Amino acid sequence: MNCPLCEAPVVAGDTYCEACGHTLGAPACASCGAQAVDAEGYCERCGVRQPTGRDHAETVLGGGAAALTDRGLRRSRNEDAVALLEAGGSVVAVVCDGVGSSPRADEASAVAVETAADALARGLAHEEAFELAGRAVAKLATSVDDAPACTYIAAVAGPRGALTLAWAGDTRAYLLPEGVPLTVDDAVETGEITAWLGADAGDVAPHVRTFTSAGPGLLLVCSDGLWRYLDGYAFPAAGSPIELARELLRHALDSGGQDNVTIALIPLGEAHG
Repeated sequence: MNCPLCEAPVVAGDTYCEACGHTLGAPACASCGAQAVDAEGYCERCGVRQPTGRDHAETVLGGGAAALTDRGLRRSRNEDAVALLEAGGSVVAVVCDGVGSSPRADEASAVAVETAADALARGLAHEEAFELAGRAVAKLATSVDDAPACTYIAAVAGPRGALTLAWAGDTRAYLLPEGVPLTVDDAVETGEITAWLGADAGDVAPHVRTFTSAGPGLLLVCSDGLWRYLDGYAFPAAGSPIELARELLRHALDSGGQDNVTIALIPLGEAHG
């Protein structure tokens, strides 16, 4: 037998390689096949991060609302997260995009969507849900130099077209099929965001918008992995929300797939497609 990392001879039953210290019996890498995947999920031989359940996930609710999140083509892991659920006759969607320059950004987005969606499902106001999510993300920090962060957008679609949005950062919402933007980015011209959730976010409050949809359509909530490719794009005119979400994902991937892609689609008014 040989060590999968340094290839030095090892004896059956050994728990580690005496030559390099590598733990024997580690999971096999999905890329190179070596049993060299560490506790962080990276292969110690080829460096590839291993696939996780967040690389691609889809959710479809009974009323038709749908969401998906995908790693994209260029990122080693998915730092986006989405929550989609029904509560009290309303549909709640939360999308968070981990700030790539922060550590453990995937943890920030995951805890933010879970916390905010739970709060909104319990009937709390957007401001309260945002504050709770911010506290949850801030608790992940171990120091000022280790502060996970994420952007944020939440939507609650109620009966008779009632809709409320809250956001901070550059996650966006659109009204389909026209593609009317419903949010304004917290970002400077260079693309740098100016508002986020995290221990280093400062005193940030969400933008909140409330309105009533004039007719049937779809609410699109998405991360920048999609909206960066929407200029001049003609949204599909028919299809179920999950079919449209998959079509939008294909468009993002065909356009380069440079970032993680997260999409939530909620029918407004009459059934769509």
